[in-house]
Amino acid sequence: MKTCLTKEHLYQIQSITNPVLAPNEQEAVFVRTQINEQENNYNAHLFHIDLASREIVQWTFGNEVIAAPAWSPDGKKIAFLSNRNEKNQLFIMHRQGGEAQAITTLPNGIQDFLWSPCGEKIWIASSVKKGLTIMQEEEKDEKKLLKPYAVDKLKYKADSVGLLPQDRFTQIAAVNVTTKEITSITAGDYSHSIQGISQDGQWLVISVNRAENTDDVFRTPLYLMNVETKEEKVLVDADGNYGGAEFSMDDRYIAYRGADQAFLNATHGHIYVYDRETGLTQKLTESFDAPVGDYSVADTQQNVDAPAVKWTENNDLYFQVSISGDVRLYYATLDGAIYPASPENEHIHGYAIFKNGNRALITASNATFPGELFDFDITTGERKQLTRFNEAFLNDVQLATPEAISYESKDGTIIHGWMMKPAQFEEGTKYPLIVEVHGGPHTLYANTFFHELQLLAAQGYGVLYVNPRGSHGYSQAFVDAVRGDYGGGDYEDIMAGVDYALANYSWVDDSRLGVTGGSYGGFMTNWIVGHTNRFKAAVTQRSISNWISFNGVSDIGYYFTEWQMQADMNDVEKLWKHSPLKYAAQVETPLLILHSERDFRCPIEQAEQFYITLKRMGKDVEFVRFPESDHNLSRTGTPNLRLERLEQIIGWFKRYL
Repeated sequence: MKTCLTKEHLYQIQSITNPVLAPNEQEAVFVRTQINEQENNYNAHLFHIDLASREIVQWTFGNEVIAAPAWSPDGKKIAFLSNRNEKNQLFIMHRQGGEAQAITTLPNGIQDFLWSPCGEKIWIASSVKKGLTIMQEEEKDEKKLLKPYAVDKLKYKADSVGLLPQDRFTQIAAVNVTTKEITSITAGDYSHSIQGISQDGQWLVISVNRAENTDDVFRTPLYLMNVETKEEKVLVDADGNYGGAEFSMDDRYIAYRGADQAFLNATHGHIYVYDRETGLTQKLTESFDAPVGDYSVADTQQNVDAPAVKWTENNDLYFQVSISGDVRLYYATLDGAIYPASPENEHIHGYAIFKNGNRALITASNATFPGELFDFDITTGERKQLTRFNEAFLNDVQLATPEAISYESKDGTIIHGWMMKPAQFEEGTKYPLIVEVHGGPHTLYANTFFHELQLLAAQGYGVLYVNPRGSHGYSQAFVDAVRGDYGGGDYEDIMAGVDYALANYSWVDDSRLGVTGGSYGGFMTNWIVGHTNRFKAAVTQRSISNWISFNGVSDIGYYFTEWQMQADMNDVEKLWKHSPLKYAAQVETPLLILHSERDFRCPIEQAEQFYITLKRMGKDVEFVRFPESDHNLSRTGTPNLRLERLEQIIGWFKRYL
């Protein structure tokens, strides 16, 4: 008999990601990530698979995180990043086995790398102090005295990082694989990143923002740089985010993913193709009204790093698309034909394409399947499961299967979501229902495994989770519709979902409704309890309560507030109108506030304001603070605190529902 899912099952669930084909296409590597309970952290290790025999061998061990594995051009070596020496450094392991060799020992580690096609050098990017090159040593402060931090930029801190290092810029260099000698290629007071390399090794695609206003974090121009002469040619020099460049196999075309700022951070991602012969750029997916990329939210896929786009030998392309609750693999031709290449009702979170374009390695998940590696025949749809790391977990645990729903909101907008019955559902019994609201708001709930949702179902709750307007995966108009209207149509979409559940599922007890969510979902939880008394308990997480103060304290507040509220500090009336704190006196729902102390995205002062106000008013409210944790506590936070967070949520709903 299967057991009920518990919070401790997080320790058993393993994340399989980043499949990378060898040049001979007969073998591959991938990364498996799992929680190290003893060390209270995460380990990500490199695995090798022979695709003919399906023999799997673990290649790295120890208390470390491996990232970005890449085969050498001759297929004899694997390069990867590892934090085994605290900072991420570049390591190389021989195909025949043996200990991995450290290629770099740079004080600030390595941000990214690309093999040169010659196989003799690797292009790297690393942060260096102003005026120095990557090869030069920085002066060390032996006394480690405290020093003041003088702020002169809008962007001076970041969630999960803290205060940003001052007078440092990321530069690009080449490291000789044999001698480990490093040769710098970029300089100047700008940060550079490596985006792609030509098949002949003569050209790099780099990103560098040389605009005077370097606080413009949504500007990443792309340049084509000759590695010998350092001559640059502009690929794209416009507002927006662009990257993930990939040269076609004949070097004629460069494909990359990008999003302009037509709808600011609500803009759909697209695939662009630059023709090096004609000098023209084509927005390949311009007529396709869905976002390119993976925008799903979940809590068990760790260290995911999927390609932005991949070419075939026939100059066709593959890429991910978030669409209608799925993340699917799509195929496109240069004449603009676009087709889905993988089925519905799943989440493709990693992929590698064979050169002929007819076959792929994919890592795929769905609502009752944490994910494994598959060999996928794209032409027939047949797939072979290559790994079974989560098989014991699936054999042991009873999971709930969500049911897809769609319904009309108050203004007729069609909303898509899911209803999940309690895991041990019995016909004729009434059950409480918890509404989960995702963050973003420009993300989406998807057909992917979500431990937290399954845990609530295992505890005897029904779970309703929907994609209200503002969510990705639908039309451009739909994702843009929330901006300037937080707490308006999006609130109506969620409440219409509650009405739909009560009208169509007789097992739902309308006297025992709960609501929870984090980030934007935390904002919406705060908003809901200030605008309705239908819910008997609520848990708000990493939330926003006051747009006026959020504008100045969040690492993104100075632009996110303007973009999302369509108001700034010259219109505090509108900011206050959309602030849940304004409606604190109307809150009657018992509220638990969960917040991380090092959250720079939605700083903890947002929780403090809401808690003190509600407590002073005599409301039923409690506040739990998580030390040394940031905005991503629920996904990548310290494991014991992740479990404590889940215990707090469960305990609160048990008390009131």
